[in-house]
Amino acid sequence: MNVNDFELISQLLKKRSGLVLSEDKAYLLESRLNPVARKWGLSGFDELAQQVRKSNDEKLLVDITEAMTTNESFFFRDQKPFDQFRDVVLPYLLEHRATKKSLRIWCAAASSGQEPYTLAMLLKEAQAKLSGWRVEIVGTDISQEILDKAKEGVYSQFEVQRGLPINLLVKYFTQMEDRWQISDDIRKMVTFKKFNLLESMAGMGQFDVIFCRNVLIYFDQPTKSQVLDQMAGLLANDGFLYLGGAETVLGISDRFLLIPGQRGIYGLANEQHAVKAAG
Repeated sequence: MNVNDFELISQLLKKRSGLVLSEDKAYLLESRLNPVARKWGLSGFDELAQQVRKSNDEKLLVDITEAMTTNESFFFRDQKPFDQFRDVVLPYLLEHRATKKSLRIWCAAASSGQEPYTLAMLLKEAQAKLSGWRVEIVGTDISQEILDKAKEGVYSQFEVQRGLPINLLVKYFTQMEDRWQISDDIRKMVTFKKFNLLESMAGMGQFDVIFCRNVLIYFDQPTKSQVLDQMAGLLANDGFLYLGGAETVLGISDRFLLIPGQRGIYGLANEQHAVKAAG
């Protein structure tokens, strides 16, 4: 791979998805984009780069972007954030949303659906407390292909074995030979749609909880700040923002503060009451 080809594709990815790749990730470009090249009848990465220069075909650019931004996901990933949701965040929201009985959650990088479906199962387990409530989970991703998989709600044996408790597998999935279909009740709780975090979020509406875990690590500093500032405008005054365990707002945004005692969960910096209540 020559430097010019790497620069062409990496700049394309940054512009379209915010993904920032250093030169030591050249191997990642080749490993993920060689299958795209073959799909288009091209010999490999070098010819793929030539094709981008020559045609700038939108379908090709979409295939390249989706191949590089489709990230791994699994049920109850890292476990702790979901324990916090069940034991800290949800009880707070049940108390402070008791009048309007409405709850909106956004999973900002839903991938193949495991994160929003995990939240849906947790909410389903608490359905006695949520009787009469309007609950909406929105899952977005930049990749239409991965969203189609999420909507289908069908997972391999390997995928359901990673993090999913056996009692929830039995309760909410139906086995179809070597695959598992999540129940209609859970699927109906989640609305999936394509969305690019680099775009304006003005039309998304307000959320009580935003999950944006393991996304910011792929962005440069200005893009991280832009995304966080936009999310601050969508979050309810006493809402909760989830970031990944290796992510932080320090030096990036002054719109959020870490909620005391709750690793990876943030509240709006100018709204202290939510922080105290959940701390």
